[in-house]
Amino acid sequence: MRWWDIDPVLELEKDLFPEDAWSRGMFWSELAHARGPGATRRYVVATEGGRLVGYAGLAASGDLGDVQTIAVRRDQWGTGLGARLLTELVRAATAFECAEVMLECRVDNVRAQKLYERFGFEPIGFRRGYYQPGNVDALVMRLHTASDSGSTAGSPSVNGVQGTESNG
Repeated sequence: MRWWDIDPVLELEKDLFPEDAWSRGMFWSELAHARGPGATRRYVVATEGGRLVGYAGLAASGDLGDVQTIAVRRDQWGTGLGARLLTELVRAATAFECAEVMLECRVDNVRAQKLYERFGFEPIGFRRGYYQPGNVDALVMRLHTASDSGSTAGSPSVNGVQGTESNG
């Protein structure tokens, strides 16, 4: 993701998360930490025919990665795009040498929970009233990225982000 992706990202963000959409400033702040030797963020976008169809972001701190956001256009649901974006985030966590990846997911977002479970994320708790202003609870999930085989743990057999364009 680059600065010129922010407008289409915001459009999709507001469509998918109308009550708790991120602001322009939040995306700018995240991208400010995504470049250079001290980078602690990885943000990617997926495009199809020149149209942004998804995006995802990860923050790393020490040996802990945190999925900040993942979004896929409604007309792309069920295509595997979410899995390809999540695969890229797990790869980034491995590159950042994160031993664990955490995320929060709305308790009412069963579709996303099933995706995360396919990757090996396990529920570990709740954050009450996490999503505001709707006062919706978050399910906290964790993935251990270290594996005996040395490959990225939890990754289903998905061919990276093939079919998407990663800018960054």
